[in-house]
Amino acid sequence: MDEAAARALADEWVAAWNAHDLDAVLVHYDAAIEFRSHVVVRLTGDPSGVVHGVAALRDYFARALVAYPELHFALHGVTAGVDSLVIHYTSATGLQAMEQMTVGPDDCVVAVRAHHAAG
Repeated sequence: MDEAAARALADEWVAAWNAHDLDAVLVHYDAAIEFRSHVVVRLTGDPSGVVHGVAALRDYFARALVAYPELHFALHGVTAGVDSLVIHYTSATGLQAMEQMTVGPDDCVVAVRAHHAAG
């Protein structure tokens, strides 16, 4: 993945979240997405912190939009890897966050590892 493609994905992703447009957010994820975050534990009660599949991810993200009605992300940086990118942003609660996204051959995100500063 090159820097321009990584930046384009990050810009679209942040804009979709800031618009609270769930369909626009989900267009970036593969049907078999594996999403890991400690926020999953907080919002769903699932101690594994893992969401499998785009339908479950839709449900989780919908919960997040209800839990954080004033959600707004501020993008700080994007770094591209061979088949991944890391997005650094300020999260819904004003804390620093980074998400490592692995991208599949069809340019959809197949795995996410989300990291949020303690707060």
